[in-house]
Amino acid sequence: MILPFQILAVVGSAAFAGVMLAIALILGPFWRSLPPADFLTWFAANSGLIVRTIPLVVGPTIFGLVGSIVLSWGDASIRNLWLAALGCIAVLLGLTVAYFFPINATFNQGAIAVDDVPGQLDAWLAVHWVRIVLALAAAVFGLVAATR
Repeated sequence: MILPFQILAVVGSAAFAGVMLAIALILGPFWRSLPPADFLTWFAANSGLIVRTIPLVVGPTIFGLVGSIVLSWGDASIRNLWLAALGCIAVLLGLTVAYFFPINATFNQGAIAVDDVPGQLDAWLAVHWVRIVLALAAAVFGLVAATR
């Protein structure tokens, strides 16, 4: 009964990391190659394409983590691994809401001085790597929990 939840949790976390890794390795260099005004135009026109992929990985991840936690509640060592995975995803989502939603809105609305774009984009990408590490850590915690 727990296996489907474990699969969703581990695969979802890893897929989330993969989506974000693609953003960092493909879009990041592309964005940096654009003049700042062109980046803002591109981001406003296309960021919605990125945004709509996130629920496809976050939903199954959270569903799998919660199910895995509930179904392993009786074993503290396994439960704690699942809780650690959930904690990683919670911090990741916290960063997304607290940092990425506002800065993305700034980019989308062009509410940033063009001269500030390169520095803000560099900061965006640096914090984005933290999210990638958190998603990968969640997948590792989940994999360890599932194989115990």
